[in-house]
Amino acid sequence: MSERYDDMDFKEVDENGNNITGDASKELTDDKKNDEDGYEQYCYLCKRPESMVGRLIHLPNDIYICQDCMQKTFDGISGGNMQFIDISNLDMSNFDFSRFGNMNMPKSQRVKKKAKKEKKVEEELNLQNIPAPHKIKAMLDDYVIGQEYAKKVISVAVYNHYKRVITNTMDDIEIDKSNMLMIGPTGCGKTHLVKTLARLLNVPLAITDATSLTEAGYIGDDVESVISKLLAAADNDVEKAERGIVFIDEIDKIAKKRNTNSRDVSGESVQQGLLKLLEGSEVEVPVGATSKNAMVPLATVNTRNILFICGGAFPELEKIVKNRLLKSSTMGFNSELKDKFDDEDDLLAQTTMEDLREFGMIPEFIGRLPIVYSLKHLDKDSMIKILKEPKNAILKQYQKLLALDEVDLEFDDSALEAIAEQALEKKTGARALRAIIEKFMLDIMYQIPRDENIGRVTINRDYIEGKGVPVLEMRGVEVPKLSS
Repeated sequence: MSERYDDMDFKEVDENGNNITGDASKELTDDKKNDEDGYEQYCYLCKRPESMVGRLIHLPNDIYICQDCMQKTFDGISGGNMQFIDISNLDMSNFDFSRFGNMNMPKSQRVKKKAKKEKKVEEELNLQNIPAPHKIKAMLDDYVIGQEYAKKVISVAVYNHYKRVITNTMDDIEIDKSNMLMIGPTGCGKTHLVKTLARLLNVPLAITDATSLTEAGYIGDDVESVISKLLAAADNDVEKAERGIVFIDEIDKIAKKRNTNSRDVSGESVQQGLLKLLEGSEVEVPVGATSKNAMVPLATVNTRNILFICGGAFPELEKIVKNRLLKSSTMGFNSELKDKFDDEDDLLAQTTMEDLREFGMIPEFIGRLPIVYSLKHLDKDSMIKILKEPKNAILKQYQKLLALDEVDLEFDDSALEAIAEQALEKKTGARALRAIIEKFMLDIMYQIPRDENIGRVTINRDYIEGKGVPVLEMRGVEVPKLSS
C-alpha cells in the first residue's frame, strides 16, 4: 500500500453499483463532462478547488479526491496510523453507494472556472536589456504630466536597482541600495507615478498602505505583510521577490503621535518595525496571508536587494518648514517679513531631515531613506495637460465611450480652462478633475443614446459653469441646444 496511486484504475459504476464498461461507460463520462464543464470541482476531504490542487481523482457517486489527500490516506494506512482493512475478499459489485447521497460540493456553492491565461515567457534580465533612465522617463512621460525632477529621480533609482540586482558586486565593492522618500501634496501624482512604473516595467512591485500597519501582537497587519504582498506579486517566487520594489503609501500616517500617554502601536512602533526591512535582513513572511498563524506556511525572504519607495502628503509639513525658515525673523536690519513664504508654491522642496523629525519621523527611519525629494503643486496649465495629453487621459476615456455610440466628443479650450479652475478651487489635486467631469457628463451620457441622429457633441465653458448647453451636431444638421 506504500506505492503511489497514479496507476490505479478506478472503474465507473452505475446507480446500483454495477461496473460499467465499453460504450456505456463512455456515454456516462461524456454526460458528466457536459454537466460539470465550466465549474470548479472540490476535493471531498480538504475542500480545495481543482484550480489550486490540480487534477482530481473521480470516485463513484461523484466523489472527488485530490492527489495529496489520497496519498496521505495511503501513507497513513501503510504506516500503521489507520486500522488496516483487508478488502481483497470483499465483493463491492453490489454495494449501494447511493445511500451516501451526493458528497460533492452543492451547486449553490460552486464557482465558475477561470479562463486559462497564457503565461508570457519573461526575458532573462541582463546588462544589455536594462532600460536606461531616459527610456524609463520617456515611458513615464506618456502617462504622467509634469513632475520632471521626480520622474528623473525614480528612473535613475530603478535603473541602478536593476544593475545592483544583476551584478551584486563590482570589483569587490558592494553597492548599497538607495531607498527613497517621496513628499508631495495630495493629488500631485505620487501613487499614480509608481503605479505607472509598475505597469511599464518587468519587475515585481507591490503597492501597500501604511495606515493598516501596527506593532506585532496588535490588531492590524504586521510590517512583514509588506513583504507578503511583494511575494504574492512575484507569484510566490522568493528569488524573484528578493529583487523587487515595494511602494509604501501614506507613510506620513505612521508619524510619532504627539501628546499621548498610551502606547503608540501604529506610529513610532511601526517605524521601528520597518527599520530591519529597509536596512536588509532575512524575515519570515506568511505565504498567501497577511498574518502568521499555524495554518499558513512561512517563507524566508532577504530584503537586502528590495528597493523601498515611501510616499506621503505630510500635511502641516509646510508650516514646519516655514517656521524654520523664519527663525531669524526678529527685529533689526536682518529681519524678514513673517508673510514672506505665504505665496511660496514649492515650499516642500526645502524640506530637511530636521523638518521630518519635527513632523514625527524618528531619525533611524529617516536615515534609511537617503533620497528625499518632493513633488510640485499642480497649476492651471498642468491641469489642462492632465485632461488631454496622457495616453489614458480622462477626456480620451469619455471620447472612447461615446465613439462606441458613433458620436464625436469635443472640448473647446474655454471648457478645459473652466474645468482646471474649478479643480484648483477644490484643492485636492488631479483627483478633482474626475469629480468635475463626472458631474457635467452625466446628462450627456444619459441623453445621447436616446437619439441615434446625434453625430457630435461640443462642450463649452458656459455648459461647465451651468450657464448654457453644449453644442450638438446632428448628422448633417447643427442643433444649438440639448434638452435636459
